[in-house]
Order: sequence, then C-alpha cells, then structure tokens
Amino acid sequence: MATVLKPKKACTVNPLKMSQPMGGAMAMMGVANCMPVLHGSQGCTSFGLVLLVRHFREAIPLQTTAMSEVATVLGGFDNVEQAVLNIVKRAKPAIIGICSTGVTETKGDDVEGFIQLIRTRHPELSDVEIVYVSTPDFKDAFQDGWAKTVAKLIHELTPERPAGAPRDPDRINVLVGCHLTPGDIDELRNIIEDFGLSPVFLPDLSGSLDGHIPDDFTPTTLGGTSLNEIATLGNSAVTLAIGEQMRLAAETLEKKTGTPFVLFDRMTGLAPNDDLMTFLARTSRREVPAKYRKQRGQLVDAMLDGHFFFGGKRIAIGAEPDLLWNMAGWMTDLGAVIAAAVTTTESPLLEKLAIETVLIGDLEDLEGAAKDCDLLVTHSHGRQAAERLHIPFFRAGVPMFDRLGAGHETSIGYRASRNLIFEIGNLFIASAHEPDPGSWRTEAIESGIKAQATRLETSNETAGMEAL
Repeated sequence: MATVLKPKKACTVNPLKMSQPMGGAMAMMGVANCMPVLHGSQGCTSFGLVLLVRHFREAIPLQTTAMSEVATVLGGFDNVEQAVLNIVKRAKPAIIGICSTGVTETKGDDVEGFIQLIRTRHPELSDVEIVYVSTPDFKDAFQDGWAKTVAKLIHELTPERPAGAPRDPDRINVLVGCHLTPGDIDELRNIIEDFGLSPVFLPDLSGSLDGHIPDDFTPTTLGGTSLNEIATLGNSAVTLAIGEQMRLAAETLEKKTGTPFVLFDRMTGLAPNDDLMTFLARTSRREVPAKYRKQRGQLVDAMLDGHFFFGGKRIAIGAEPDLLWNMAGWMTDLGAVIAAAVTTTESPLLEKLAIETVLIGDLEDLEGAAKDCDLLVTHSHGRQAAERLHIPFFRAGVPMFDRLGAGHETSIGYRASRNLIFEIGNLFIASAHEPDPGSWRTEAIESGIKAQATRLETSNETAGMEAL
C-alpha cells in the first residue's frame, strides 16, 4: 500500500503535467467533424496548439474565444457568441466542444447560460451541437480533463434508453483513456473485430490523429466517433472502459442507458490480456483465435528471455496515474523494482502501487528521486534529467516531440507487450556496455585523453621553438 504525498514546494520547477483544458480539447478531437475551443486567452490556446502539433506532427483543429483583459473583467459572453458564429460560418462543424481555462473559471463565466442565450438569439444554430466542459487549469491535470469531457459528451449526446429496447449482442462500446495512442486504438479494434464484434470507440483518435492524408482539407477533425454513434451507445450489449479515468464515463452511460460496463485498469502484460481475451470470448461466444494463442506464447517466451535483464532493475516513472499504473505493473511483472513514482493528479490506483510513496509533483522531484535508478520513464521533457543522471531514458506519454511516430506507439495486447520487453530490455543491454561516468574505467579513459592532449601541446610548443 503506497502513501500518496502532495507537493509542498511554492512552485513547479520543471512541469510533469499538462493541464485539464488540454486533456478536454484532445478528447474532443476524437469526435468526428468537431471543433474544440478553449474559452480563455489566445496564449492559452497557442501554447497548447504548439504542443499537440509537435507531438502528433499533424494539423490540429483548436480555436479560442480570445479573451482580453477587459473581456475577462466584464464577462465573456460576447467572445463566446462571436467565436461560435465564426466557427459555424467558416468551419461548418457538427459539434463545437468548449473547454474552460483558469482565467474564465476564476472570473466565474456561466458558459452553460451563455450557450442557452446564444441558441435563443441564433435559431440557425439548432443543427450544431455545443458541449461545454468545466476544466480549470489551476487544479487537476490532463487525465481529469479528458475524463470529464468524455463523461460530458455521453451526458449531453446519448439519450436515455427506453425500457425493453433491443440491444445488439455483437456491438460493444469502448471508452478509452488518454494514455492510449491512436496506434493502441487501432490494435484494440483489430483484436475486438477478430472476435466477430463491432466496436464503437469514444473518443476515437485513430480516425482523427493517426497521421493519414485526407482527400480534401477540412478545418475540423478528420475523423473520429460520429454523433450518431454517440447517440446510439445505449444499443450496445456492453461497455469496455480502459483506465480508471473512464469509470465516470462508464457509470454515466450505465445510468442513462442501463448498459453494463467492465473496467480494465491495465492492458499491457500477460495477465491483463488474458483477462481481455476471456472477456471477449465470453461476450462473443467464440473461442480465442489461434493467432492470439500464438502471440501469447511469444509473449511468455519474451518474458523468459527478458527477465534476466529486468530483474532487480530500479525504475523511476513520471506519468499520469493510469499510464503510471500500466507501466509500473508491467515492469514489476518482469522483476523490476519501482524505486521512484511521480504523478500529476489523484487516483484510487496510486495507493495500490508496489512502492512506499507516490508523489504528486514535477520532473525536478522525479530527477531527485531517480539518482540511483537504472531507467527513467516519462515524456520528452524528461530527456535532460536522464542525461544528467546518465541513465537510459524511455519516452512514454504526452508530449513526445523529439521522436517520430508518437501517435503510432503501441503498448496494449500480447504483441505490443512483447515488443516493449525487447525495446526496454535493449536499453538495459546497451547501457551495460557503455562506460559509467563515475566508474574507474571512465576515469582511466579521461585520464588517458588528458595525457594525450598534454603530450600534443608539448609537441606543438617544441615544433614552434624549432621553427623559430
């Protein structure tokens, strides 16, 4: 049982977390023909926009209500109204998703009331859905904004299901957490479809941020879950929720439609995927396909090969709670020890981690706790810390801007779990052959280089004297 510690520092030195509005906006990007909007200043939106563009290396649809100092004091109704009208005129979205920011939350803008007034004044907007989510960035984190947004989409767009209405026994809802990439969603879709089931994902970033080139330019999201699919979530036989963060959304859907849900807090490793296969086989009333039996055997063999290199290794992880839980569980399955864990927000999973303390903190805290570790796991902002600590670095989470293919990284299923063993195991193998900056061997090398440089300088000086 881990003890969760909260920060006592006066400020964040090197941020680990991203804000709630960014999580909410990214969830909106998994809905088809959507325009996400941040209700706040232009700077709030531009910084988030740059971050997501660098991570996905794609065009990111994200707009702002462009609140100025005066508008913030007087209230943002005019800015929200003008933003909605301009977006509808120029982008013609099916849905506009508005997420609040710290400045407008501090002012106390009643955006729900704004939307009602806008609809009264502009009846021509009746065919455009407008969903508002309260996501102040002075509290909580990226994962919380994502979770609230998915729950709000279901609350606003999924109607209550009449008693006795038929369900499709082969249709399954999949509510995905923010720690799953578009590549993860594609992998999970293939697995579910191989059991003869028809999955509906929400949000579906694999349709909008998977890196495909569209036939025509569109100012809104390129793909994702359609409004009709969200409206008919209640027709599915069951809901599969991935990540503890999706519990709220799954409970909201169950309350509105009666659709039962099963929650998986992990999808990397042997046992979680065994549970997934069992669940899908029971739901579809089919046997597990032969190819997954083979993949399972390959994963077991990879675990046998890899545990020699993972056993006893001390790992430091900094990530959102669900990603931290997923990575930590998989590492300990292979015999590694979680020596340092830093996260961004509270979660019931944190107390279950196999470590004495978990800190809700920043990358400075993570670096300080990782001094005697063998591997650092966090997003790209942790690369300098790994360099200073002289330990291998594995990138996980958002943002990942210094490597290609962040949107296609995969960590779920037997096959991806196997590949992670090879990828991280190879980091351990490579680091074992590199000189340790504090070792006698490195000191000897440095001493030899200095001696050679001294001899070269002496030789040059002698040659110069002879020339004179």
